Amino acid sequence: MKYAGMPAGMWVLFSGSFKKHLTTILGFDIKTADRITMKAKAKYKKIIGKLPEFEPEDRFKMNIVNCAMLSAFILSMPEKPTVEKMTEYYRESMMIRPMKLFCRMGGKIKFSDEDIKGMKETAALRAADRNPFSWNMEFLPYEDGSGYEARFTACGICTLMKKLRLYEYVPAMCALDYAMSKAGGASDFVREYTLASGGPYCDCGYKKKG
Repeated sequence: MKYAGMPAGMWVLFSGSFKKHLTTILGFDIKTADRITMKAKAKYKKIIGKLPEFEPEDRFKMNIVNCAMLSAFILSMPEKPTVEKMTEYYRESMMIRPMKLFCRMGGKIKFSDEDIKGMKETAALRAADRNPFSWNMEFLPYEDGSGYEARFTACGICTLMKKLRLYEYVPAMCALDYAMSKAGGASDFVREYTLASGGPYCDCGYKKKG
C-alpha cells in the first residue's frame, strides 16, 4: 500500500491527537511523547508499505490504516500500557471533532436504502478472500425491523496485529465501535462475540434508537 494519499492524510489528521494523549492518558512526559511520535511515523510508513493495496470497492481500508497507526505508536513506546489504558488512549485519540462529524454524517443515513445497499455490497465482496488484511462480513437484518447485524468472520485488524505481535491490543480497537455508534446518534451498538476473545465471529449489531 502506498503511503501517499489516504494513509498520509490520516497521519496529518490524527497524529497530533495520538501525541497529545501520550501525556494526558498514558502519562509520558512531553519529551518522551515527542520521541515516540517521531519513531511512530517511521514505523507507520513501514507498516503501510508492507500492506497490499485494497480493492477500490473495499470500505475497510481506513480501518487497517487506523490499526497501522495505533500499532506504530505502541511499538514506539518504551513500555507497553495495559489493554485498559490503551482502550482509553485509542478512543480519545480517534474521537476528535472531524471524526465525530464523520460519525454524525453516517448516522443521518443509517438504516437508509443507501446504507443497506452498501452493507449488502460489502458482504458480497468478501474482500478477505483475496486480501488477508481486509474483512469478510455477513449482513443480517433483524427480523423485527429494529436494525441489523454485521457479522465478521475474517478481520484484517486481527491479521495485522498478530503479525506485529500486538494481538492482545485488538480489543482496544474493537471498543471504538461503541463510541462511533454513540457519536452517530442513530443507533445503539450491541455485541456478544469477538474473534479476538475466541468467539466464532465478531458481531456488530446496530439497533435503531427509539
